[in-house]
Amino acid sequence: MIEELLADAKDRMSKTVESTKGEFSSVRTGRATPHLLDRISVDYYGAVTPLAQMANIATTDARTLTVTPYDKTVMGSIEKAILESDVGLTPSNDGNVIRLNIPDLTEERRKELVKVVNGVAEEGRIAIRNVRRDVMGDLRDLKKEGEAGEDDERRAEGSLQELTDNAIKEIDSLLKGKEEEILEV
Repeated sequence: MIEELLADAKDRMSKTVESTKGEFSSVRTGRATPHLLDRISVDYYGAVTPLAQMANIATTDARTLTVTPYDKTVMGSIEKAILESDVGLTPSNDGNVIRLNIPDLTEERRKELVKVVNGVAEEGRIAIRNVRRDVMGDLRDLKKEGEAGEDDERRAEGSLQELTDNAIKEIDSLLKGKEEEILEV
């Protein structure tokens, strides 16, 4: 039973690390990537829909993204959603395609983006610590019910702490790489 709890914790922590990595990819670094628009949702006839489900997003060059909606009637809604988002891009619409030119980042904007990625990393760390807390509670319950001895619980807690430390180190290394990418001029 203890092994199952630890395996579940490891799985949940690795999913949290992957989720954090995905969030990092949606933060602008001065290069065009379709992942920049991953967090944008559009009001589509009353339903909030992710932009990626409503349009083809492509990179035409290192500084330009194109958004080609499947339904041309939602061009205005897509433009509005991009303007209201935190990506800091201004769309230009030619009637068929929305173009997003990615400007060079100013020093001030780079510092703001570093704060954003630090916040994303902290959310990931909190999620990992929440997994640890949940599994620690489950381990204590096992001990109370007599299904595990105190020594087994202590060893499992040590293993769980090691998993937690490794997952947080992984998030920290991803954060360091993303900060370097953002601050690179």
